[in-house]
Amino acid sequence: MKLLLLIIYFAVLIGIGLYCRKHATDVNGFVLGGRSVGPWLTAFAYGTSYFSAVVFVGYAGQFGWKYGIAATWAGIGNAIIGSLLAWAILGRRTRIMSQHLNSATMPQFFGERFGSKSLKIGASVIIFIFLIPYTASLYNGLSRLFGMAFHIDYSVCIILMAVLTAIYVIAGGYMATAINDFIQGIIMLFGIVTIILAVLNSKGGFMAALDGLAAVTDETVAETPGVFASLWGPDPLNLLFVVILTSLGTWGLPQMVQKFYAIKNEEAIKKGTIISTMFALVVAGGCYFLGGFGRLFSDQIDVAANGYDSIIPTMLSGLSPLLISLVVILVLSASMSTLSSLVMASSSTLTIDFLKELVWKELDEKKQVFTMRVLVVVFIVISSVLALIQYKSSVTFIAQLMGVSWGALAGSFLAPFLYALYAKWVTNASCWASFLFSSVLMVANIFFRPSFPEIMQSPINCGAIAMLAGLVIVPVVSLFTPKPDRKLVDHSFACYEEKNGISKKAVLGK
Repeated sequence: MKLLLLIIYFAVLIGIGLYCRKHATDVNGFVLGGRSVGPWLTAFAYGTSYFSAVVFVGYAGQFGWKYGIAATWAGIGNAIIGSLLAWAILGRRTRIMSQHLNSATMPQFFGERFGSKSLKIGASVIIFIFLIPYTASLYNGLSRLFGMAFHIDYSVCIILMAVLTAIYVIAGGYMATAINDFIQGIIMLFGIVTIILAVLNSKGGFMAALDGLAAVTDETVAETPGVFASLWGPDPLNLLFVVILTSLGTWGLPQMVQKFYAIKNEEAIKKGTIISTMFALVVAGGCYFLGGFGRLFSDQIDVAANGYDSIIPTMLSGLSPLLISLVVILVLSASMSTLSSLVMASSSTLTIDFLKELVWKELDEKKQVFTMRVLVVVFIVISSVLALIQYKSSVTFIAQLMGVSWGALAGSFLAPFLYALYAKWVTNASCWASFLFSSVLMVANIFFRPSFPEIMQSPINCGAIAMLAGLVIVPVVSLFTPKPDRKLVDHSFACYEEKNGISKKAVLGK
């Protein structure tokens, strides 16, 4: 039964990829689906790219164990800050200005907005380097669940996931990933609700499980009775850093922001905002809520020996074979949708912003699309090899890899991108300052972590601080560096004044 469900699922994914070949004949079609993607597909593509095995297995398990039921605040933050506010503040302006500047990627946006080839190349290098550890982390969580359900070797899981993702991304480009993301999102919504009900039922229902959690004590964490069932948990400050990293981070991640480039029109943005927020509330809120009950299974879990990533698989191991099949497909869906989004972002960036800029300046449309397809394979192979190496090394926590990746990417890009959409005074130097500060900080956190202040030794906290620091660095550096070219800035912001019945500043149009 489990195998049959997987075969059907894989056949559907590949079929959609082949069906969408007609949408992936040029760069605009392959990378952005022709900028004509509707609200449901865009919202689900955004949500499924947001949440993967990293959240379901890594973050939900680790933070549920550390903070108890209060970990649910991370899911609520993901819905409000990471989805609702991201769409409301970035959605329209990103869509309008990116089309006006004819940019299909985030580095291309920086290059056109600031008239700087070096900014474009620098951003593309940061994206390519730091998306790789994030991608490697996706395989780890998936492997544990596949091992639990099918007793399959880790290397087989990686190869299977990599090959299937490569097939439908190479064949159908962004449109194939968007349609598959929609299907995968439906599975995630249905799956997480079903699994929460099943796990809580195994502990006597919600109230009984909450009472059991209130009775759990851990003097190494907190002496307060019932702290794991409390509203704020045992460590509100570190929980706040988790909320900041996982919620505000989406504002600066290229694979997330790029979803706004492709959306169809004003109405689609309004609908997509609501759909994306509700999706995040159910999926992210559900994942962290489920993880909050992890300590009820402490008699079966040895965190010291097996790490935090073993918590969620252990919680699910007692479910029926049918529900375990659902879990596997749920996490597979989440991981493959995120993987497809990451390889699309990386291959398009490397082709358009790096190779075309430095190596093959006369690269035509067909050759660019072909190059991107080749690089999809290259990127998947590199991340797969790293996933195998990482699995056998001392870096065992999924959250650790994701924290470094998110901190570097979102810390580098969040502030420059946000200010560039709204403010005319942002300078090239301030963008470079944000890029270098966050990249160097997160690399240093990997190699010199013991030398950091205690609160920054966690890559989660360090990444959150990098994002917040960028919001200060960009305006401060802009005050003391040469002002941007007035004509260039006026050209960039002219898009908001174009008339479409009324000014585009008010309405994007049909």
